[in-house]
Amino acid sequence: MITPLRCLRGVATAGAALAPFFVPALAFAQATPPLSVCSAEAKAPACDAVRGDRADGWRAQARAEVMAPHGMVTTSQPLAAQAGLQIMLRGGNAIDAAVATAAVLNVVEPMSTGVAGDLFAIIYVAKERKLYVLNASGMAPTGATVERFDELGYRADPSKWGPGSGMPGRGILTVTVPGSAWGWEEVLNRFGKLTFKEVLAPAIDYADNGFPVSQRIANDWRVPNALPLRGCCTSPDPDWIATWTIDGNKPVAGQIFRNPDLAKTFRLLQQHGRDAFYKGEIAQAIVAKSTALGGSMTLRDLASYQGEWVEAAQTNYRGYSLNELPPPSQAWGANLMLNILEACMPKWAQGATLASLGPRSPKHWHFLVEAKKLAYADLFRYNADPRFVKVPIDMLLSKAHAESLCMKVDSERASATGPTSTDDTEGDTIVLSTADDEGNMVSWVNSNFSGFGSGITVPGYGFVLHNRGALFSLDRKSPNVIAPHKRPFNTLAAGFVMKDANPLMTILLMGGDVQAQGHAQALVNIFDLGANLQAATDMARFHHLQVPNLLQLESNLYALVGSNLAGMGHNVVPVDGASVGGFQSILVAPVAPSAGTNAQRPHGFYRAGSDHRKDGQAVGW
Repeated sequence: MITPLRCLRGVATAGAALAPFFVPALAFAQATPPLSVCSAEAKAPACDAVRGDRADGWRAQARAEVMAPHGMVTTSQPLAAQAGLQIMLRGGNAIDAAVATAAVLNVVEPMSTGVAGDLFAIIYVAKERKLYVLNASGMAPTGATVERFDELGYRADPSKWGPGSGMPGRGILTVTVPGSAWGWEEVLNRFGKLTFKEVLAPAIDYADNGFPVSQRIANDWRVPNALPLRGCCTSPDPDWIATWTIDGNKPVAGQIFRNPDLAKTFRLLQQHGRDAFYKGEIAQAIVAKSTALGGSMTLRDLASYQGEWVEAAQTNYRGYSLNELPPPSQAWGANLMLNILEACMPKWAQGATLASLGPRSPKHWHFLVEAKKLAYADLFRYNADPRFVKVPIDMLLSKAHAESLCMKVDSERASATGPTSTDDTEGDTIVLSTADDEGNMVSWVNSNFSGFGSGITVPGYGFVLHNRGALFSLDRKSPNVIAPHKRPFNTLAAGFVMKDANPLMTILLMGGDVQAQGHAQALVNIFDLGANLQAATDMARFHHLQVPNLLQLESNLYALVGSNLAGMGHNVVPVDGASVGGFQSILVAPVAPSAGTNAQRPHGFYRAGSDHRKDGQAVGW
């Protein structure tokens, strides 16, 4: 039996001294340094400092990779990472740890993920030496038809020709039948060692007793407008205000936030499993809320929901096997982008390579961006629910197809992507990775889509309904056109790299449509440029938006190559790290036999990197 972590708050590694979480108020009587010094109007002098250097390696690297022999968890919030590690220390495996970590993230990073969201996972099962791929994403409810949206005044917008054309951004019409709760129990039943009763205990403890809101999460805690039904969205859901504010105000960094309603939901899952969510009182509460707002979800929609086990989209790059999620996920765009780079760089660069050009070269970034444009053109043309339309994934991921696209790129000039207009495919998502002493590894992505999803909160149960349906199209000619029980184009991505039929690393990078292009960038950093996992995420990234054909560069990268790329015709702007997502990855490394023995750990040891742009942490034992 795993007991709550009430006395284990703050434990980072095995063997650390136990310390109580709640400190007497007297400890805080004296003045303390500010939690955030540079976002307030009265900027502190510290904001003008320059960054210090590492003692060795790349001086700009945020921290070293975390290494451990037995197990590892990495994600975007330290309390969640440590909860997953504690689950493994108490007898759970990587699958149990993934569910526990995801559940705590529901509490501590609620804008990004929830029990009423989407879930995809790639799980390496060591004893079978096999990858399993889970799609537990949502399906459109009964009544979600183009005709219904027409009646409400929503129609396809030809100027916004990508996913989401004509759809409202939030509100009840964007809600699909949630998949997360189904997926959590599915992976526990199939591969876990523990039960909901055990793995949900840490999340319940934090929901009941509260946690201090961290700086980045406080920054992302924004009120979503979700009402009315027609002409959405201009005002918030009152149930959102009641659940997610403290005395009507959003939490600030360092403030304790509690969510006893979510604790109630998790206790129902402990007692009744996912049936509580899909057939019990939670299902009734979801449908009551949906019906009150004009939604069409039914109890039958929830009771009949099932995820599915699918085959990965697979290609080879630089001798490594890249396994990504298949349609309707966009993740396979990373496979295509890397195929294009491998096939076309010899033609585009006239003998140069991404490595010889290097990350300080404008041409390096030009070629990456142009490969991304080609890959996303196919994503937008073909990606949809393969249960409803044929997606020619084998053709799209063939080397011959990549070769056929090379001629579309000018090595000196930026290309057009189509009619340009405003577009917004930003998303708030969590990614996490776990690995255990048996050699099992998990690549996991769980999401509400936008920050706080649809903005619709189910009263009394402490969670929001996600808004993944906002990525359907209302264009009747689109393969992604909305229809009952169909899954929409999905930006979520989870990847897994194999080498010679052996597991090598998970690859995860959250953030709307930056995910597939972010996977490709990180893998180029590792396999072409020779970066370790932490350096690979600390390196500056771009985010290219297909419909507005807008190239966003992190500020230091913009200062380095922005003017050069603008001179080549790119529409380029500087951004901060929020626009380029958050990376998490675990790599399994071979290890020599221990001194004086012939024994060798079957899975080697683990290395992990966690994005400095988030509040994340990699922890191991």
